[in-house]
Amino acid sequence: MSDYGQLLSQTTLRIERLLPGPIERVWTYLVEPERRAEWLAGGALELKANGHAEFIFDHRNLTDEKPPEKYKDQCGEMRFEGVVLKAEPPRLLRFSWPEMSGDVSEVEFELAPQGEDVLLTLTHYKLAKRDDLIGTSAGWHVHLDVLAVKLAGGVHNTFWSGLVALEAEYGRRFA
Repeated sequence: MSDYGQLLSQTTLRIERLLPGPIERVWTYLVEPERRAEWLAGGALELKANGHAEFIFDHRNLTDEKPPEKYKDQCGEMRFEGVVLKAEPPRLLRFSWPEMSGDVSEVEFELAPQGEDVLLTLTHYKLAKRDDLIGTSAGWHVHLDVLAVKLAGGVHNTFWSGLVALEAEYGRRFA
C-alpha cells in the first residue's frame, strides 16, 4: 500500500492509510468536532442521511509554519457546509464537499479493522476540474499525514511545506 492517492477515474481519487486502532478511536477523529479539528477541520456533523455537515478550517492549529503566498488567505478561520449522505458508525461516513472552484464533490471514509490497526480508505468523488483533483489529492494526503501522526501520539508540523511538495508530486503523477 502506497501513501499516495490513486485515480479510480478522471474524477475520483482514493487514498488508503493504515492507522493505529482501534476502529472506534479512529471514528472519533472523523466525527467529533474537537478531534477532527486536530487534523482537518472542526464543525458539527449530524450522523444521519441528509444531516448537516459543517467544516471549520483553521490551519494555524495544524502547524507553526508560515504559509506560502498561494495560501496566505487560508490562514484564518474558513467555514464550509455540506450534507451527510450516509453514516454507519464506526465504519462508513459520506458527505458532500464544497470545492474552491464552486463545484460540489463527495467524500467517503471507510474504516476496516486490520488486527490492532485500522485501514482508512478515503474516496473523493466528482472532482470535475484538474486543479481540484491535484489540490485535493495533496490536501488529503497532508491532512492524513497529520492524522496518522496524531493517532501515533506524535506532533506533525510541516503542513504547508508538505502540501506544496505534494501538489508538485501529484501534478507529475496525474499528468
